[in-house]
Amino acid sequence: MTDVELDRCYSALCRALGEVGPAQSELLLAMVSLALMARSEDAEGVLALLERSRERLRPG
Repeated sequence: MTDVELDRCYSALCRALGEVGPAQSELLLAMVSLALMARSEDAEGVLALLERSRERLRPG
């Protein structure tokens, strides 16, 4: 994916989150995440990404 395509996708995600509002943003993110995982052929890559993301949000 090019930087331009990544920016388009990120902007679309931001718009969608704004449209569904805070009450449903978690559900939207979960739906998108599951759909992207289902399209991935690399389970280890997905698991590594989940771990890195979780670590970045860990306090301390």
